Amino acid sequence: MSEAVSESAAPVESSHDVLFKPLGIDTWREHVVYLHRDCAVCHAEGFTAQTRVTVTIGTRSLVATLNLVGSALLSPLQVSLSTGACNILQAREGDIVRVSHGPTLDSLRGVRAKAYGHHLDRAQLCAIMHDVAAGRYADVHIAAFLTACVHGKMNLRETVDLTRAMVETGETLRWDRAIIADKHCVGGLPGNRTTPIVVAIAAASGLMIPKTSSRAITSPAGTADMMEVLTPVALSAGRVREVVAATGASLVWGGALSLSPADDVLIQVARALELDSDAQMVASILSKKIAAGATHVLIDVPVGPSAKIRQEADLNRLRKLMTHVAAACGIRVLVVRTDGTQPVGRGIGPALEARDVLEVLQCKPGAPQDLRARSVMLAGLLLEFCESCPEGAGPALAVRALDSGAAWRKFEAICEAQGGLRAPGEAVFRQDMTSPNDGIVTEIDCRLLARTARLAGAPERQVAGIDMNVRLGDAVRRGDTLYTLHAQASGELAYAAAYATSHPAIRIGEPR
Repeated sequence: MSEAVSESAAPVESSHDVLFKPLGIDTWREHVVYLHRDCAVCHAEGFTAQTRVTVTIGTRSLVATLNLVGSALLSPLQVSLSTGACNILQAREGDIVRVSHGPTLDSLRGVRAKAYGHHLDRAQLCAIMHDVAAGRYADVHIAAFLTACVHGKMNLRETVDLTRAMVETGETLRWDRAIIADKHCVGGLPGNRTTPIVVAIAAASGLMIPKTSSRAITSPAGTADMMEVLTPVALSAGRVREVVAATGASLVWGGALSLSPADDVLIQVARALELDSDAQMVASILSKKIAAGATHVLIDVPVGPSAKIRQEADLNRLRKLMTHVAAACGIRVLVVRTDGTQPVGRGIGPALEARDVLEVLQCKPGAPQDLRARSVMLAGLLLEFCESCPEGAGPALAVRALDSGAAWRKFEAICEAQGGLRAPGEAVFRQDMTSPNDGIVTEIDCRLLARTARLAGAPERQVAGIDMNVRLGDAVRRGDTLYTLHAQASGELAYAAAYATSHPAIRIGEPR
């Protein structure tokens, strides 16, 4: 169909209406609208590039950033949208689109006040979070808010109010038990995929644990990415309730549930800027747990030189803040320090980590014992914390659930209820990264390993990542394999290998 026929098939109703033309431009999570610079809408409304505008198709609308096109990609009567905005508005070629002025953001007064060092009250934080969740803030506005809140600039009251405000931006799940368990890791440690094992053990031992998890942002895999290798994770709230009713647990992606949706937006910008804020971390974690209906939450905090939390002082500060905010919001938390000096398990990347999880749950002889031991320890503490057993009896109860096959049967049931259990795939291309000399493994840089795995394609390519072959203290000879790169494209394999060679993540010291 020619462009002229397409336009005549759906005539423009007014000078403010234009016709949708798909261009397939992916801007990731930021919504962008494209108009020709000679468009009548721009002239009538005084729109310029980077203006925030409201875009409406039928009964659906969103706020987007305007980009102007000067080429023949668009005519003055046409409009296009980034793919994310297109999906939300369910835009089809030829649809009539209305572009109008964006909403007035009174909440930005609070952002400016915070930038000048003032404390915000709950009403101001609620207004900011609701505008963030509604997509009314551009990334520059979000970045300004986050920057104004880092480095101890939010007090305890503000952190409590921020947590509550984030909960109020989305749905909240309710359950019919007095104790609802949850478990979370603050991240920063590749391969630390204990959550599916802990959930299976806890549910097999009688706890209700509706677990919602996130996807990776800067890591090679999030729990949701790993679980998606094995089973569907993008379930509606109604389906999650059905799964939990049938099995006592779930292992789903929280992003499909609209639980604290403002947090999802804040995280994307914070990670891009590499901003670390205790207040933001605490509000992020606890808002999701409160929204999921949890009453008792175990927080796994790996501490190590290349982990997210690197020193005991950082851990103590985080524990104190987490405990105080949780109590103010009516839930209980148990912050557990774990070893963050090296990866956990062998696999780094969704499919490789899924393989490790299955091996532990199935009690295979070759299963990574460090992943098993850490999972048993955390599950045991969670069982004690939730009063399922006396103090000190948790680890033994967790071991019984694993060794008897009860945890594996529970995991199978959860996956079947979510849509079926699949086997992990395998990468087409592999390359061994070897030791340059004889010696002892004295240091493993978790950040460099995570970066290397991402360059190999993880988590977008589920089978990509790293398979570890050594641990701290292992003796190696020159030419021994330290780890194996997995990739689904030869170019990604070469790219990751080149980075790994120039940025060695494993240090080999002098032999004893």
